[in-house]
Amino acid sequence: MRIKVKLFANLREKFGYDEKDIEISDGTTLNDVWMRVAENSDWRDEILMAVNMDYANPDTLVKDGDEVAFFPPVTGG
Repeated sequence: MRIKVKLFANLREKFGYDEKDIEISDGTTLNDVWMRVAENSDWRDEILMAVNMDYANPDTLVKDGDEVAFFPPVTGG
């Protein structure tokens, strides 16, 4: 299965890309995708996650063709 991963804000700079396609297996969760993208850095509590433009929890299952996005929390003033 194949998904598109998008990174925003400082994550884009940290990992050196804004989007790429990756192969996943059946039963993959958002947390699994994050651990792969983040090279096993467990920053998950500081990252917002979305699947197909809807906020999602780390245990959300990802399906073939999904678009997954990771971005830091948004603050404003």
